[in-house]
Amino acid sequence: LILTGGFVQLLAGFLAFRKYDHLGGVAFLTFSALWSSYGATKVLAGNTEGFTAGSVAFLVLNAFLIILASSFNVVLLCLTLAMELLTICFLLFTLENLPLPFEIVVLIILSIVCFYGATASLANCMFRKDLLMMGPPLLTVQSSKKDREDPLPCVCPKSHLTSGLRTIAELLNTGAVCGVPTDTVYALAASCKHPQAIEKVYRIKDRPQEKPICIFISNLEQLRAAAPPISPLLWEFMENVYPGGIGCIIQKGEWLKKLGVGAGYSRVGTQDSIMIRVPDLTVLVHLIDMTGPLAITSANPSGEVDSTHHDMVISRLGHKLEGVLCDGESDEVVASTVVNCTKFDESGITIVREGCIPAGKVMQIFERVKNR
Repeated sequence: LILTGGFVQLLAGFLAFRKYDHLGGVAFLTFSALWSSYGATKVLAGNTEGFTAGSVAFLVLNAFLIILASSFNVVLLCLTLAMELLTICFLLFTLENLPLPFEIVVLIILSIVCFYGATASLANCMFRKDLLMMGPPLLTVQSSKKDREDPLPCVCPKSHLTSGLRTIAELLNTGAVCGVPTDTVYALAASCKHPQAIEKVYRIKDRPQEKPICIFISNLEQLRAAAPPISPLLWEFMENVYPGGIGCIIQKGEWLKKLGVGAGYSRVGTQDSIMIRVPDLTVLVHLIDMTGPLAITSANPSGEVDSTHHDMVISRLGHKLEGVLCDGESDEVVASTVVNCTKFDESGITIVREGCIPAGKVMQIFERVKNR
C-alpha cells in the first residue's frame, strides 16, 4: 500500500510536468515523498529518529503549496489541506502522541478528496467539458494594465475565425513559418513552394539537417491526382489510415511536383522517400486547401517535449515565428505514428515511430487489408 500510494503520487507529478502544470507537479512529488516517509515510520514502528524534523519540514513546505493551490482551484486546495492534516498525523506519530480516531478521520478525508479529484480530472479530460467542478481559484493575481497590453511576439489569430485562417494562409504563402494545430500536437508549418521557409524551420527548432521533414495534404484524392507509383494494396491501406494520426513513408519521385510540392522538393523527405499524412482536423485541412501541401514538424525545440497548447508554442518559439494559429488544447499529447511503406508489397510495413496510434492497431489494419 505504501509503495503503491507513493508511486501513484509520483506518476501524477510526472504527468503534471508533462502538461506543463508545474504547481501540480511539485505538489504531487511532495505528496509522494510525504506519503512514503509517513509509511516508513509506520513500518519501522518506533524507530522514528530523524522523521520528526522531516515532518516539520513537510509542514512548512506544504503550507506554501496551500497558498499556491488557493490560486489554482478548490480541489487542489482541499488536497493540500488534507495533506497538511496528514503531515500533522506524521508529526504526532513521531512524537508517539497520535490519537487513532484522528488518523482515521484524516485518511478518510484524504481518500474522498483524492477520489473526487482523480474522477473529475479524468472525466473532464475525456469529455473536454467541466462535467465535475474543480472549483474556481480563491486567490487571483490582477495583472497591471501595462502587463495586459504587452504585445504578443507574433501574429496569433483564433482558428475558429475565417479571418484568422486567411491571415496564417497569407503568411505561409509569402514564405513565413507559423505554428499550427494538428490532430495530434502543435506543429511548425512552411509552404512547400518556399524552400527557404523549410530551411528556416530547421534553424528555429535547431533540428539536425539529417532529420527529414514530412508533408501534409488535405485529402487522399490530391495524392491520387498526382499518380505516384503505388500498388492497389497500399492504396487500400492508406484509405484505412487517412485521415488520422498515421503517416506513411513512400517512394519519392517527380509526381511530388504534380502534387504541388514545387521548389521545396529537395528540402522535404530524404533523397529517396517522403512521409505523407492527411490530418483529421478540419481547420488544418482548410488551411492546406488555401496554401497547398505544407512541410510539417512538431512545434518544439529539438529534443524537448511536444507542444500541446498554442500558449506553449508562443512562449517557446513565438519570437522566432511570424504567426501561430490558436486552437486551444491539442487532441493528443504525443505526435503521430510513422510507418515505412516503401516495401509494402514485398515485406510489409515497419513501424518507424510509435505515437498516438498504437503499433498493434497499425499492424491489425495492415493484416486486415492484406488478408482481404
